[in-house]
Amino acid sequence: MSAWTLVLLLSTSSTLAQDSSDPFTEIPNEPATAAPASSAPGASDASAADPFASEGEVAGGAGKDDTESTTDASGEFGAGFEDEYGFDPADEFASAEEPQDRDPWEGFNRAMFRFNDTADRWFLKPTAVSYRQITPIFMQTGVSNFFSNLREINNALNGVLQWKWGQAGNDTGRFLINSTVGLVGLLDVAQYMGLEPSDGEDFGQTLAVWGVPSGPYLVVPLLGPSTVRDVPGEVVMWYTNPLTYVDNSSVEYSLKLLNVVQTRASLLQAEALLQGDRDRYVLMRDAYLQRREYLINDGEQEDDFGGDMDEYDF
Repeated sequence: MSAWTLVLLLSTSSTLAQDSSDPFTEIPNEPATAAPASSAPGASDASAADPFASEGEVAGGAGKDDTESTTDASGEFGAGFEDEYGFDPADEFASAEEPQDRDPWEGFNRAMFRFNDTADRWFLKPTAVSYRQITPIFMQTGVSNFFSNLREINNALNGVLQWKWGQAGNDTGRFLINSTVGLVGLLDVAQYMGLEPSDGEDFGQTLAVWGVPSGPYLVVPLLGPSTVRDVPGEVVMWYTNPLTYVDNSSVEYSLKLLNVVQTRASLLQAEALLQGDRDRYVLMRDAYLQRREYLINDGEQEDDFGGDMDEYDF
């Protein structure tokens, strides 16, 4: 009796020791779960051999299991959300306009983009860099203020055409004050009198307010990104620019060239955002279209997040 009791105690103690040393032992009458990567053969040896291995390397694919857990049996991500809430997040926040719809002339536009980029790299950018290096900062600020003040005429005109009377009055006041007290616009005195500069108005925005569709994206030689709707805005801006009516052609074109160089010099720092392996054409196109949409809506962005969930009570 004592011998059988001793054998029973030894077998029981070995079973308990095995259970306590292996916390991932499957529990009877419960569905088996996937064993973690640390219990896989050779995992402990790899961890011991490389004490600096990251958790992702030791886990050996735990993130993949997490991703697969959010995928239904058909292999479509987000189907669980669609079954539970009635919409798919991927479709809800996707762009309603495909790239081929907004840029059907991509071949031509890419060719014009390369042409403009080559001209900028060999001529305009070196000139802007030299201008930035030899011109004092206060002079650059004065030149920028001068040309910005001339654009207030175009801003006021399009403000009236869009029935933005308050904005048109603000822009008109800025032009009158800066043209007189501000020494022909070299000093921005109006901002210290409560007349803050706006993002600007142009005839392309006016056509958008009137309901004219934007049309396809278009890269204009030497002018850069635009749309079919925005091209007439460049023509209107030419005639609303006071420099166009200067009698001396050499003075007119010299001042307009200075405006181009000053504008390019102000974009040198922002140009760093276009560096890298990304498609510069696509980046420029998307940035331009988003900026135009922002200006047309006066900075008001539609936020319909949760609009489809109003019918649900939480």
